[in-house]
Amino acid sequence: MALVVLDAGMSNLAVPTIGRALGVEPSEALVVVTAYQAALVMALLPCGALGERLGCRRVFVAGVAVFATAAAGCALAPSLAWLAVGRLAQGLGGAAVMSLGVALLRESVPRDRIGAAIGWNALTVALASAAAPSLGALVLHHADWRWLFVGHLPVAVLAVAAAFALPRGNGGDGRLDPLSMGLNVVAFGLLVVAAQAMGGPAWAVLAPVAGSAAAFVALVRREAPKAAPLVPFDLLRRPAFRGAVLASVCCFTGQSAGMIALSFHLQGAMGLDPLAAALCLTPWPLAVASASVVAGRAAERLPTAWLCAVGAGGLAAGLAACATWPAAAGDERRLMACAALCGLGFGLFQTPNNRSLFLAAPRQRAGAAGGAQATARLTGQTAGALAMTTLLGVLPVDTGARAGLALAAAAALAAAVASLLRAGADQGEDHAPSVRHVTPGNAEA
Repeated sequence: MALVVLDAGMSNLAVPTIGRALGVEPSEALVVVTAYQAALVMALLPCGALGERLGCRRVFVAGVAVFATAAAGCALAPSLAWLAVGRLAQGLGGAAVMSLGVALLRESVPRDRIGAAIGWNALTVALASAAAPSLGALVLHHADWRWLFVGHLPVAVLAVAAAFALPRGNGGDGRLDPLSMGLNVVAFGLLVVAAQAMGGPAWAVLAPVAGSAAAFVALVRREAPKAAPLVPFDLLRRPAFRGAVLASVCCFTGQSAGMIALSFHLQGAMGLDPLAAALCLTPWPLAVASASVVAGRAAERLPTAWLCAVGAGGLAAGLAACATWPAAAGDERRLMACAALCGLGFGLFQTPNNRSLFLAAPRQRAGAAGGAQATARLTGQTAGALAMTTLLGVLPVDTGARAGLALAAAAALAAAVASLLRAGADQGEDHAPSVRHVTPGNAEA
């Protein structure tokens, strides 16, 4: 997981450098990011389905191998087109890691330790997110941008070797449906195209949205009657699972919009340079890392819906404070305290919510649950980014940043409400008896 998160953070930072090195405009170089994100969003649910049919560990290891091989291809890329293909392949491998990682954690630990395991996973993600910009800047300062991708290879080898200690598991009996997977790719892919066309001609946005809607309708008609559909309609009928997914989308929308808005607020209204703004934002991921482990342990003892509501409420309070605080020189420490509150709230929300989501799904549907969880996260992050793009496009920077912080606070508050509404549905999962799951690859249990 650290490998995938570090790659995303360092690659985003390197876009201007890569554009200059390859002799292309910055807008063209953004394909380094968009190709990866497009592959990720298109492949999350299919990778979850592949994990259920072929075995989670097998697909997970294959995903890490594809990711590493594609990284080697990116390091050798002689042109932007070659690099875009490599990033697309990296996104496919990263989708397997993101959709099946927590599903494999569920198979690796007893039920009463799932919250703690998810907390350590969240800690890893938070620390990798915080470290990625600095590591990327360090590499770019001392070496060519290609070393960003070369550096992934030894970590990937270690990850593949370590993955063989994971439970082997067995594949399911259901058959893969290539047509449904194709419809899923078209539906999500066209949404990405529409998002990239925002700000351009109306037809450039509406045409892919219409095509995406048609593909989604066909996908629903084909998959809804199935016992184990590609899009997990069976799981979304469960109130606890549906509530956790909805809360995740709202909270990640608030987190994404808030982080972007706060960055513009610090550099616009407060006049900080990028380095000083980055230092002011650092307490956020560090607080997420600190809260995640504590939240994982607390989720084993306390009702997760209430923990999630308190966490999302903390995020909303921190964002609202950032939005209403008068911008003045010397207020950096107060804003850092607000950013830390945002991080504590988000960390307290994320781990219990993921635990609730996975325990609300049957064990044989863990791959689908992982795909849904990763899709919810990416959907929220994309929605937050698009909201900020719209606000900053129609309002002055400072006004748009404050409006974005207020919108982010409202989204986080919606996550708190969604968490409270599923409190009754979660109760059965929170107090279910602890059962250790034994698999052929985990016989020592």
